[in-house]
Amino acid sequence: MNRIRICGGRTQTGGLVVGLALALASIALLGAALWYFTRAKPVPVTVAVADVGRVEQTVANTRAGSVKACRRAKLAPPAGGRIEKLNVAKGDRVHEGQVLLTLWDDDLTARERLAREQLRTAKAHVREVCELAQASARDARRARDLRAKNFVSQEAVERSDADAAAKQASCDSAKTQVAESDARIQAARADIDRTVLRAPFDGIVAEVNGEVGEFLTPSPPGIPTLPAVDLIDDSCLYVSAPIDEVDAAQIRVGMPARVTLDAYRGQHFPGRVRRIAPYVLAVEKQARTVEVEVDFDTPGEAKHLLVGYSADIEVVLGSHDKVIRIPTQALMPGDRVLVLGADGRLQERKVETGISNWEYTEVKAGLARGARVVTSLEREGVKAGVRAVAEKKEAVKAQSR
Repeated sequence: MNRIRICGGRTQTGGLVVGLALALASIALLGAALWYFTRAKPVPVTVAVADVGRVEQTVANTRAGSVKACRRAKLAPPAGGRIEKLNVAKGDRVHEGQVLLTLWDDDLTARERLAREQLRTAKAHVREVCELAQASARDARRARDLRAKNFVSQEAVERSDADAAAKQASCDSAKTQVAESDARIQAARADIDRTVLRAPFDGIVAEVNGEVGEFLTPSPPGIPTLPAVDLIDDSCLYVSAPIDEVDAAQIRVGMPARVTLDAYRGQHFPGRVRRIAPYVLAVEKQARTVEVEVDFDTPGEAKHLLVGYSADIEVVLGSHDKVIRIPTQALMPGDRVLVLGADGRLQERKVETGISNWEYTEVKAGLARGARVVTSLEREGVKAGVRAVAEKKEAVKAQSR
C-alpha cells in the first residue's frame, strides 16, 4: 500500500508541472498576441529615390503673367464725328494702310472743292496779270530805245518803267495767291484724313467700339476712353510676368527661360529673356515686383496662341548636370532629410545642398545614390525612428529631363 501511495504522489506532482507549463505558455501566447495587435503600425509614406540628373537654379513669377503682342494699338481718329462707314468687325485680319472706318466729312469735302476752285481762279488771274506785266516790260524797253534817239522825253521813260514794275508786282502777288490756294487744298485734305482711320500695321481686330451712325469722340488729354478699334499684331508674341524684386536682381537679358500656359497644360515652351523693366512696380498690399518679358524661341510650337492667355515663366539662372538630386519637397529646415532605411525605420540625415529649384535640389554630400527619401513630410507621425512603409503606388524615382 505504501508503494501505491508513493506512485500516486509522483503522478500528482507530474500533473502539476504540466499544468503550470501550459499556463505559462498560454500567458506567453496571450502576451505575444496582445503585443502584436497593440503594436504601432508602420506609417505609410511616399518616397523618392535619390538619383543622378540635372538640377537648375531658377526663379519664377510671383503672380500670373500673360501673353502680350509686340505691337498693339488702341486706335481712334484724331477728329470727332459721326461714323459714316465701318469697314471691319471683331476678328477681321487687316493689312497696313487699310481703311478701318470713316467719319462723315461732307463739309470738309466741300471745303476742299472750294479750295480747288479758288486755285483755278488764282491761276487764271496769274496768267492775266503776268501777261500785262510782260507787255509793260516791253513798252519800257522800247521807251528807253526811243529816249536814246531823243524821240521821247525822260519823263515818258520813267512812266513806262514805273508801269512795268507795278505790273510785275501784281504778277508776283497773283503767284503768291496760287501758292496760298494750294496750301488751302492741302489743309482741307489733312482735315479729311483726320476723319479716316487706317491700320498702322498688319494685324487682327480685337475689338470695335461703335456702330455706323454713332458719334465718335476722341479722348481728351488725361481722360482715357474706349478705342474705336483695338488692333493686335499677332505675328509677334511674348510673355510678361512679375518677378519678386529680390529674384529679379539675378536676371539678365538673354538668359534661357521656360514658359508654361494654362491653355497648354503639361507643356513647356523654351524662350529667352527679352526685357527687364527698369523700375520696381509697387502695388498696395502686394509684394514689390519687376516685370520681366520672355520671347518664345519657337513661337510656332504654341499654335493658336491668343493675346491675354495666362502664362508663367521660369528663368534659368544656372544648371548642374549629372549630380545627385532629390525632390525639393523632401528637404526639411536645416538641410535635413528623412531616409527610409532597409530595416523599415526612418532615419534623419544632414545633407549638404547645392543649387535648387521648386522641383529638385542638388545634394553634394550626406546622401548616396539610391537612398529613399521621404516626400510626405506633412503626414502625422512621420519622424525619425518610427517604422514606416513606402506606398508603392506613389513611390517615385527622380527621372532626368
